Amino acid sequence: MAAYDGQQVVVVGAGRTGLALTAFFLGRGARVVLSDSRSAADRPELAALAARGVTLDCGGHNPELFVAADLIAISPGVPLTLPAIVAARQQGVPVLGEIEIACRELTAPLVAVTGTNGKSTTTCLLGEVFHSWGKKSFVGGNLGTPLIEAVDEQWDWLLAELSSFQLEAIDTFRPRYGLLLNLSPDHLDRYPDMAAYLAAKQQLFLNMADGDVAVLNGDDPQVLALAESAPCRKVLFSSSSQLDEGMSLVGGELVWRWAGQETRFSAGQLQLCGSHNLENVMAALIPPLLEGCPAEIAWAAVCAFGGLEHRMVRVRELDGVVWYNDSKGTNVGSVVKSLAGLEAPVTLIAGGRDKGGDYAPLAEAAAGKVALSILIGEAAERLEKSFQGKVITQRAATLEEAVLLAHQMTPCGGSVLLSPACSSFDMFSSYTERGEAFVKAVNQLPAKGEG
Repeated sequence: MAAYDGQQVVVVGAGRTGLALTAFFLGRGARVVLSDSRSAADRPELAALAARGVTLDCGGHNPELFVAADLIAISPGVPLTLPAIVAARQQGVPVLGEIEIACRELTAPLVAVTGTNGKSTTTCLLGEVFHSWGKKSFVGGNLGTPLIEAVDEQWDWLLAELSSFQLEAIDTFRPRYGLLLNLSPDHLDRYPDMAAYLAAKQQLFLNMADGDVAVLNGDDPQVLALAESAPCRKVLFSSSSQLDEGMSLVGGELVWRWAGQETRFSAGQLQLCGSHNLENVMAALIPPLLEGCPAEIAWAAVCAFGGLEHRMVRVRELDGVVWYNDSKGTNVGSVVKSLAGLEAPVTLIAGGRDKGGDYAPLAEAAAGKVALSILIGEAAERLEKSFQGKVITQRAATLEEAVLLAHQMTPCGGSVLLSPACSSFDMFSSYTERGEAFVKAVNQLPAKGEG
């Protein structure tokens, strides 16, 4: 465990992770500076931390405080290109992410889950299996609860979703299992190109060695290429080919082959729907099965899991139209997979803050299936241009207006899908708030003829 007593630590970002880091360092005797781009007037709750001796650096990031620090601890959304961080690194000040700091304190084995899509579902599935197996397991990371909040308890297993942002600022971080689910363009508003995004994901394997296991999507060439040089054991899952060793989808069954044994599971027993969720289930089963979890316990746990909030959740059926909340669909690849599970005609509500990706694959997937796309937010113009000639589009000023238009224009037998392919930050504080607003608006709709 690292010693921080008397050190000056700058915590960057005053969101949930930053506040958890602040509490951690205060508890270990550090002198803490909490730095945030928002003004003190916007964060009056931080006054309580100032009363405990925390120095508040609000309304910007003071380079003098950063350069004078013994350590800079960053929240996941903070870019390493921040000028104050760049200046501090040039002076030799170490910059570490919350995941790295937490892992230096934790002794339980870690299952780290990353990829472009499916991370949260897979991490929650892992949690269900390990809990059903009787293991005391922490479930969190990018999923919601910062890993640093796990440090003061004893755990059997740590199950953490990791974003590319979190993987940027590691040093000695080493998971027992590293799951790389899939890769497609994302966060290109933060990264200069796809290569930089992939390089961040590749950090997952940086310190993995002989005793560790990489769980990989055998159908994704980019995944296999990133893991090629990792000196750990590799176990694959595949929904397109039958593997001699690993987890495969064969007909309607998941087939697990390992150490000369074969176990089959009927996919029809799962509550989760869609090919993407079959891949998530396959990935989530591999670590507990390799660790000796009885197959019947693991399978019962994944079958009992009904899915995440805001991820392809059926909200209601009204006038023969089914409404789905997929607010967590914040990139093109995610929306393409969600559309694949629906039949035409679909009304797609999309848009938000543009993440810099290419919408052409979404336009191709929508052609012939999406009868109408109602576009909202800052990305509406780019989406409209991408959909031209393939999908009929209409603009809405608010999400509530989009819901009303969809109610008026979607025929009986169709479905309405909120799956934005964008972040929420132009109109909402999170995809959760966006999804809740959608659900509220949908549930307030009257049946046709009543309003």
